[in-house]
Amino acid sequence: MRIPIYQVDAFSDKLFSGNPAAVCPLDKWPDSAVMQNIAAENNLSETAFFVKEADRYHIRWMTPTNEVDLCGHATLASAFVIFHYLEKDLDKIVFHSRSGELIVTREGDLICLNFPANKPAPQTSPGTLLEVFPIAPQEVLFNRTFLLVFRSEAEVRRMKPDIKKLLEVPTFGAIITARGDSVDFVSRFFIPQAGIAEDPVTGYAHTLLIPYWAEKLHKKKLHALQVSQRGGELFCEHLKDRVKISGKAVLYLEGRIVI
Repeated sequence: MRIPIYQVDAFSDKLFSGNPAAVCPLDKWPDSAVMQNIAAENNLSETAFFVKEADRYHIRWMTPTNEVDLCGHATLASAFVIFHYLEKDLDKIVFHSRSGELIVTREGDLICLNFPANKPAPQTSPGTLLEVFPIAPQEVLFNRTFLLVFRSEAEVRRMKPDIKKLLEVPTFGAIITARGDSVDFVSRFFIPQAGIAEDPVTGYAHTLLIPYWAEKLHKKKLHALQVSQRGGELFCEHLKDRVKISGKAVLYLEGRIVI
């Protein structure tokens, strides 16, 4: 079996920044164990697999250790591959996924994701979570994932959480955020529960961040940076029960997997 593979740096227009995702277009679904082994071998935060079904695509995402319900940067990377290499005349893609219908459009050099919003609610922080971070947050919110709000961009950039301790917290992961110095807000996302200490740039995290900051800043359109070591830029819009997350992407490699 030979499977095409692309590696794309998402949410950036420069190589070696943004969030790298592997993308594997398929004619039909192989066994899930094969896809999980491919994701583990790639050793990237996510590998996306998709199969075309009539006028839409069925998409699945896997970390090196497990399948996940939603991955923004690997969806953007998949759309980049379809727009630039598989169906160059398309300007809109509809993905079917475990998180429902996902619509991706192309607007100039931006690829725009339309995802369900996940508004976080104030939450009493478990004591273990507070032991993860050396600085106490100003606010703690939760919607499957903890969202911790800090005083400044500098605090977010300097943060060194105890990743092993975070594994003891009953959560999908932890997002830390603050108002930005030159953008509306900044963030980082730690997700050791999925085998990823820190995700470089995360579409999923912004499904929580956008509703929070749109309400806090009284703005529908927001400019964001995820300030991980690689870093990434996101152009965001709050659409009531949906969010629009836009970014750029660049191809790193193209090849074939031989199994």
